[in-house]
Amino acid sequence: MPRLQQYDYIFAIGTLFAMLDAYNNGANDVANSWATSVSSRSVSYRQAMILGTIFEMVGAIAVGARTADTIKNGIIPNSAFRGDAGVQLLAFTCALAAASSWVMWCTRHSAHVSSTYSLVSAVAGVGVATVGASKVQWGWNGGKGLGAIFAGLGMAPAISAAFGAIIFMLIKLVVHVRRNPVRWAVWSSPFFFLVAATICTLSIVYKGSPSLGLAKKPKWYIVSVTLGTGGGVCLLSALFFVPFVHAKVIKKDYTLRWYHVFLGPALFSRPAPPDSDKAVVPNYAVVQEDEEEEKRNYENPETKVDIGSPAMTPATPFTLNKGGDQSSGESQQPSYKELMAQSEARFHARLREHRGPLGWAMRTLHENPLGAGQIYELKNMKILAKRIPAMIVCGALYGVNYDIHAAQSGVHGTPEGERMAAVYAHAPKYPNEVEHTYSFIQVLTACTASFAHGANDIGNSVGPWAVIYSAWNTGDAAQSKLPVPVWQLAVLSGMISIGLITYGYNIMKVMGNKITYHSPSRGCSMEMGAALTVLIFSQYSLPVSTSMCITGATVGVGLCNGTWRAVNWQRVGLLLLAWIMTIPIAGTLGGCLMGILLNTPHFS
Repeated sequence: MPRLQQYDYIFAIGTLFAMLDAYNNGANDVANSWATSVSSRSVSYRQAMILGTIFEMVGAIAVGARTADTIKNGIIPNSAFRGDAGVQLLAFTCALAAASSWVMWCTRHSAHVSSTYSLVSAVAGVGVATVGASKVQWGWNGGKGLGAIFAGLGMAPAISAAFGAIIFMLIKLVVHVRRNPVRWAVWSSPFFFLVAATICTLSIVYKGSPSLGLAKKPKWYIVSVTLGTGGGVCLLSALFFVPFVHAKVIKKDYTLRWYHVFLGPALFSRPAPPDSDKAVVPNYAVVQEDEEEEKRNYENPETKVDIGSPAMTPATPFTLNKGGDQSSGESQQPSYKELMAQSEARFHARLREHRGPLGWAMRTLHENPLGAGQIYELKNMKILAKRIPAMIVCGALYGVNYDIHAAQSGVHGTPEGERMAAVYAHAPKYPNEVEHTYSFIQVLTACTASFAHGANDIGNSVGPWAVIYSAWNTGDAAQSKLPVPVWQLAVLSGMISIGLITYGYNIMKVMGNKITYHSPSRGCSMEMGAALTVLIFSQYSLPVSTSMCITGATVGVGLCNGTWRAVNWQRVGLLLLAWIMTIPIAGTLGGCLMGILLNTPHFS
């Protein structure tokens, strides 16, 4: 059938919303695979962006088409469109518009929602408006209906919590409770490399993307490759990683460099410096002493603060009266707004000291505030000409330098800061030497979780976009059953990476340490629990929210501290509320938009 050239504009609009949905997916769901690693200080935010870009794309291309098939064919039966490719094109465009708009609003307001359930709900709402409620697959439908998808709303967090708790309790019993936990951490590390490598390989090989033809391989091939890869990584870690970490944290060799890892077992016989009395490892504490000291030493009584995002709003100078009303004889305590403004001022002051493009942009915004009058005043327009380039630079680089840990732990003196201090007080702190060993493992588990995110969540955006493309390109509604092209998976995984880089910090700051105390040993347990759950659901073609999986695993590991007080239940409740509200709101938006467009009066 011929291409639907009369609907080129609908295809163009649908493509834009598909890319927006993928961007929001990266900006909102980036916390699923990397917030724990950044919160645990195992990787920096910049390192997370690089590794996330790589593994999101690999996961999307290798496995992502399976959940994409569920989104595009499992909720609204293809036969319900009665062969009308134009209506099918419009329906999935409306679903993408509704879902991406809702997730974009939530991301802007730091509300962590499930992009998976947002799109599923929007598709269901569009289906009701298009073909009627009776045609929508509300039941199980062989694991592809709404019943199967929404079953994950309760199953996924519980299963992830169980997996995460089991893995961390294993680490706790094998390592943390020992008299010499450092040695136990070093010698047991190959096992966790084995688990992570096996899960990741299993997801790639076992019924992978149809276009790669991996599903046609015999079972003995799948088993042998999976176990062979996992065993190979385990063996390599035993030969190279264990000697390296042994020399670093047990022998306390401060002269060791990263390239010495290739010496392998020879490091066991490498003599340590005679003056090595302490292992040189990073400090993995959530709240660093130098950060607290900086806060106490910040005593500038008159501080100009840029309210709001520096890339979006002009600077609004005001004076913080930290001394209070001197005539009253009493020191006035700063308000909540002033405390938050002080925290933001400290962060912006550090950014203005940078020598790179962001430092220039922050200084430009700080030194060129808009004057009195409307924006169209000649003086303000000249100032705006200077500010616009700086605002663009800030929009691109602000998140890369955002202080994630300070935002997660809260500002001292505020209700949130006091709440997080109480949560952290109930979490045991383990030696940095032990946590350093698990920081390497956490990099692998984070990459596995990122791979799982790409495998599962890319189907959210590419499923409807694949339907839109096939309907527009062929004019045949039945063509939506064809496999998803690899190029579509690659394009949208790229948009996920852009969302991660530019705006992922706005969601990451309300995850991680905002829920419970994080450390590398805890973080790798959370990520492995969530990744294992997502990959199991993905292999059965069940779109599941990685937001829910990582949150469930985080809560499960937090409870392993021995008390429910080690979890910030207020934040968990807010996340749960956002998840539940997503279903009716996204569904209503999609249904109303489709109903209006489908029944719009027009000239005959």
